[in-house]
Amino acid sequence: MIYVIARMELNDGCKDEMLAVLAKTVPQVLSEDGCIMYTPCLDEDEGEQDKYLTIVEAWKSRAHLNAHLAAPHMAEFREAVKDLRKNNTVKIITPAL
Repeated sequence: MIYVIARMELNDGCKDEMLAVLAKTVPQVLSEDGCIMYTPCLDEDEGEQDKYLTIVEAWKSRAHLNAHLAAPHMAEFREAVKDLRKNNTVKIITPAL
């Protein structure tokens, strides 16, 4: 199993639009083969809730993640959010124990 932490810094005033795009995308991702978890999260710190969005993901394997990244709905997602975020970082991690 692998985990993915995808963190986005949102453009000002774009949180609601980003959440609307994710409301469409999340069910598509959860139906993908190998997807264990795909959960958009907002920062707990009150001052950061409109600035950052993090997606916590779990996949059965790197091959499943690679298929996810190549899925047509993910290309649609990237196009839909290109003007909603300043940047994003992705960390792929594996359990240590």
